[in-house]
Amino acid sequence: MRWLTRFLLYLVGGFIVLSLLLVVLFKFVPVPVTATMLMDENGITKDWTSLSNIDRSMVAAVIAAEDGKFCTHDGFDREAIENAIRRNAEGGRIRGGSTISQQTAKNVFLWQGGGYFRKGLEAWFTFLIEQIWGKRRIMEVYLNVAETGIGTYGVEAGARRYFNISAGSLSRLQAARMAAALPLPKERSVKNPGGWLARYGNTISARIGVVGRDGLDTCVYD
Repeated sequence: MRWLTRFLLYLVGGFIVLSLLLVVLFKFVPVPVTATMLMDENGITKDWTSLSNIDRSMVAAVIAAEDGKFCTHDGFDREAIENAIRRNAEGGRIRGGSTISQQTAKNVFLWQGGGYFRKGLEAWFTFLIEQIWGKRRIMEVYLNVAETGIGTYGVEAGARRYFNISAGSLSRLQAARMAAALPLPKERSVKNPGGWLARYGNTISARIGVVGRDGLDTCVYD
């Protein structure tokens, strides 16, 4: 049993050191590829872009659509998690309570799908990036690795695919439509949304003004 205990300690210690090294590295270096990208049978189209070259409306749009408390939580929105647990216990479609920080940790370091083991790793990496990267870097990485269409990753590649412009030239409505499609980019239309999706995009577009008015994106730009 002693050798097994020693092996497990080395394994855990090695994982901690490796994860710390990766998080520190990606604080300064663009993420080259993710597990999700590698497993995408549609190939990979991406173009890493500095946050300073992404229109502020895009940042506000994802905050409005995905995580209104992005600037005030520590990586975990406990109220959203509790609400998701309660709704899931009532049955029906499983819903999550993931923040942008959690989604970034999953997208960069892990794989898609559920399970308690992966969620535990996600929590660990979320804690690390909140402590080491800070909010601005988390947002920058998120907007560069998030899937924005079939075989398309990052808002720069998405903006060029859908609107033939750079991410720095997105209008408020264009940013809102991209944010509306983010949860299901392979299924939701960005360019010609209809029905509920069009209304949702319009709602996000209106919320962009609220994000700016209430300073919900200040942690990204301070």
